[in-house]
Amino acid sequence: MTPASLSGPMSFSRPMGFSHIAIIGLGLLGGSIGLAIREFLADASTTGYDRDPDTRRRAATRGLVDKVCESSPEAVAAADLVIFCVPPGAMAEAAREIAGSVPPNAIISDVGSCKVSVAKALAAELPDNPVIPAHPVAGTENSGPDAGFAALFKHRWCIITPPEDANPALVARLSAFWEALGARVESMDAAHHDRVLAVTSHLPHLIAYTIVGTASDLEEVTQSEVIKYSAGGFRDFTRIAASDPTMWRDVFLANKDAVLEMLQRFTEDLTALQRAIRVEDGDALYEHFTRTRAVRRSIIEQGQDDARPDFGRGDH
Repeated sequence: MTPASLSGPMSFSRPMGFSHIAIIGLGLLGGSIGLAIREFLADASTTGYDRDPDTRRRAATRGLVDKVCESSPEAVAAADLVIFCVPPGAMAEAAREIAGSVPPNAIISDVGSCKVSVAKALAAELPDNPVIPAHPVAGTENSGPDAGFAALFKHRWCIITPPEDANPALVARLSAFWEALGARVESMDAAHHDRVLAVTSHLPHLIAYTIVGTASDLEEVTQSEVIKYSAGGFRDFTRIAASDPTMWRDVFLANKDAVLEMLQRFTEDLTALQRAIRVEDGDALYEHFTRTRAVRRSIIEQGQDDARPDFGRGDH
């Protein structure tokens, strides 16, 4: 794991920068990238495409990109950077659609939270282009073209997972792009990325979906009291569980091995806590809760969340 840069927003000009960025998928991340490019990289032009006609119309209305195209080959025809912002399960097909239309020197990248499977799919469908996957660790529970905003990546990490034979100059170029949008960039091996994200993102989402689903099953039994008396902890789980179901279905399938590994570790830890409660081992519970409380403080100290009661999430 090698830090590439820790700087904030910056400006850069060609040849380091990109003159034309094509964005495939105009939801939360794709739309936010387009808006951030407009704000921080005013000399770059953008085109975009989304398979959903309603999304294309809304993207055009909001001005998420300079031009919303009616096909992905049209969107990438003049691009020197193509960013796929589609669910992992749609990545191969989306790449296949632009094969033969994208310039051979254009860098191909993405924003997905699964890197091994995505890298293989993109490289297989676009063998004549340099493929450098990326994952901006940023987002909200909202999705669609109305969810995007230019500051989404500000002070957030973007993890780049270049293949072993990647051209260092191209990796630096992509890193500079994300830094210009406000992100802090780090590079790591794709397989290591998938294991890290399995525990920091994928497993928490799986747990949230499970807890909210359990509450839904109990709703009839408790005569609506689960929803009526929702405490802050449950409300936070519902926020996570409101995330895009298509994307998260694909994430769990695409990162199956790492997720199952972390789920097994979690199950073992949960069993240990069950035993501590059953035998009334208060010391074990206190020690565990003290350790996890320290993790929360570390996240705040590193600027990855806000200590305010609303976590600052109302501020864009």
